[in-house]
Amino acid sequence: MSKELQREQKRLNGVMETIRNEIGKMEKETSRLKNEVVHIRKHFWDEVKVNTDTFDDFLETIIGLRQEAQALSVSQSTHRHSSKRLATLRRMEEIPYFGRIDFTEEGTSAPEPIYIGISSLVDAEGEDFLIYDWRAPISSVYYDYQPGPAMYRTPGGPIEGNLEKKWQYLIRRGVLQSMFDTSLTIGDEVLQQVLGKGTDKHMHNIVATIQQEQNKIIRHDRGRLLIVHGAAGSGKTSAAMQRIAYLLYKYRDQLNTDQIILFSPNKMFSSYVSNVLPELGEENMQQATFQEYLDHRLSKEFDVENPYEQLEYVLTATNAPFYSSRVAGITFKASVQFFEAIQSYTKSLKSSGMVFKNINFRGEPLVTSQQIADKFYQGSTKFHSRLDQLKDWLLKQIAEAEKLEVTKPWVQEEIELLSDEEYHKAYTYLAEKKGYKGEAIHDYEIEDEGLARLVVRRKFQPLRKRIKAYHFVDIKGIYRQLFTDHTLIDQLYAGGIPEEWPDLCVLTVNMLDDGKLYYEDATPFLLLKELIFGFQSNSSIRHIVVDEAQDYSTFQFEFLKRLFPAARMTVLGDFNQAIFAHASETVDFHRLTSLYGPEDTEVINMARSYRSTKPIIEFTRRLVPNGERIIPFERNGDRPVLTQLKDQTELHRCIASKVDELRSQGYQSIAIICKSAEESLKAYHSLSGIEGIKLIKNGSSEYEQGVVVIPSYLSKGIEFDAVLIYDASAEVYGEESLRRIFYTACTRAMHSLQLFSVGEHSPFLRNCIQEDLIQTESV
Repeated sequence: MSKELQREQKRLNGVMETIRNEIGKMEKETSRLKNEVVHIRKHFWDEVKVNTDTFDDFLETIIGLRQEAQALSVSQSTHRHSSKRLATLRRMEEIPYFGRIDFTEEGTSAPEPIYIGISSLVDAEGEDFLIYDWRAPISSVYYDYQPGPAMYRTPGGPIEGNLEKKWQYLIRRGVLQSMFDTSLTIGDEVLQQVLGKGTDKHMHNIVATIQQEQNKIIRHDRGRLLIVHGAAGSGKTSAAMQRIAYLLYKYRDQLNTDQIILFSPNKMFSSYVSNVLPELGEENMQQATFQEYLDHRLSKEFDVENPYEQLEYVLTATNAPFYSSRVAGITFKASVQFFEAIQSYTKSLKSSGMVFKNINFRGEPLVTSQQIADKFYQGSTKFHSRLDQLKDWLLKQIAEAEKLEVTKPWVQEEIELLSDEEYHKAYTYLAEKKGYKGEAIHDYEIEDEGLARLVVRRKFQPLRKRIKAYHFVDIKGIYRQLFTDHTLIDQLYAGGIPEEWPDLCVLTVNMLDDGKLYYEDATPFLLLKELIFGFQSNSSIRHIVVDEAQDYSTFQFEFLKRLFPAARMTVLGDFNQAIFAHASETVDFHRLTSLYGPEDTEVINMARSYRSTKPIIEFTRRLVPNGERIIPFERNGDRPVLTQLKDQTELHRCIASKVDELRSQGYQSIAIICKSAEESLKAYHSLSGIEGIKLIKNGSSEYEQGVVVIPSYLSKGIEFDAVLIYDASAEVYGEESLRRIFYTACTRAMHSLQLFSVGEHSPFLRNCIQEDLIQTESV
């Protein structure tokens, strides 16, 4: 071992001792705090004297309760912070630090060694930093500069100086395995080692291998909107997760994980990225899919189609009646013009067009929808004020109706049908209302009129609730009207409506009448509802991250902006993976810059791809327009292989054989990627002889390792050691509209990419074969 290595190992031994001592102290402290929390919970009511006899006694009780609740809250918070620090220290025991810079600050003569890890650590005296957190301002020098002049920004202003040296360490369980000097960026040796590993069931933190372009994303701190456009495998999702960790560190007094939400493409992806923040000692942020939000808001009214059902239809139902009309409708309803049309429609409702429901009682209308409409349009106040006045007016109508119902025969029938328990409750309620208490209640003589009024009032209670919740407004009828009144769209929509509009209207109305909602109708319907009743916005959320942003329509982004008015937004995507039907041939994020305005928006492009070997990237970038802009990372491997087969029997035999071969080579995660869920199901049954094979379906919540059969669109954002494209034939991938789906599937592979084709191969492969970027063989 070299003297340098010995010296560094000696320092490392001292750091490890400090970490272990800290762990010992924190274990005792965490245990003590846990016992304190348990004790407060157990004896909570012993410490509170409950007395409500007088107002002063009541006030004293409230103050006592508040003090005890506050003590419990403080203890729980302290215990949580202690547990979090203990978990971080245990991770540091594995890898205490991974990098070092020797930095000479301007005005000083000697360089200071700065060691960088996942969290800070000070010596036993609390005077000197042994390790700096990777998010600390000075740590940015490690990621952004080569030896020479360097600077970093602090709250007090920029600090300039000279970066003398930059080192990387490979440490495992307190043993320094290797260290080396690096230059412009994080050394290829570490990246090669990390990328050369098999994939795990979780995405991990990348702090040891953050690249300069990723660091720019992580520490970006200007404006309302950051758009990250990155090639497949460029590390944009990883960088976004580290960005959240950085923001939580920088704004730790103002921001917590409850104020951040990640919109991920599906539950399986959420599972895949769930480990990143905990690895960095942070609690996980809220995660949801946009579909989950839509279901939360609409599932009581409709059976809402999900985006994957929509995509499955587009991929497999090409021969269905009205197919072209449905696809045209998907694009049309996703546009910013349709968003503006909904806004214009809502404004027009101030003068005409509102649809209401009858207020019925016992099967008979008390107030007709026409009477409600007439009353609404008599008003001259603002739209929402008119709705409030209408609600109050309807409640008065109900009160009047109650008086008339009291003497009707059905009331006496209801009284006679009351059970003993119901009668006793009614008796007690009426007695207490008259001032009878305790034993004196038995002196009360019930009055028939009082009991009748009570029965009628309780019968009207559900109706009052519905009126208070504005259920008399027929939102479904108002949205439906857009597709039944054929003069409306011409008045509202500035652009030319699709020629398929009449068929599109029939499809939409039929779904609404069946209590269903197409995915492309869900956000417009919800927007209309919000504009009529007032937005249910969430101002507590301070930051939202939208992954796979190319799958969102402009309409949906406009909606998110209004839903989270106080939030900053980080948007991640890849135009080449824009696989949903609403994505135009020239999809890009240009429209998004108008969301908050150019001055509040920054776009960062990530061209270098790290996921796959160089031969795989050389192949995949040839599949898409402008693919030459994608820069492969220098990692060697084999060329992708295309195997041409005569029939399905040969296909399944070859795939099974290839899976055995890949397993023997040590690959842990192998994906057989199909175009659609329909094709996946057929493939899964045909390949059921493969040991441990699993089928991934929409709704799967865990990212599975091993051998999986998965539709192309569910594989987005996830990587596998080896990918087998189930059938890359012209029959399956012949249409130009499928190019992006094909590209998405191929770019999931880290180390090995195998394509199979029953009969003639896809036209997408023609250039790759001519340029010898793919190895071909026949069976």
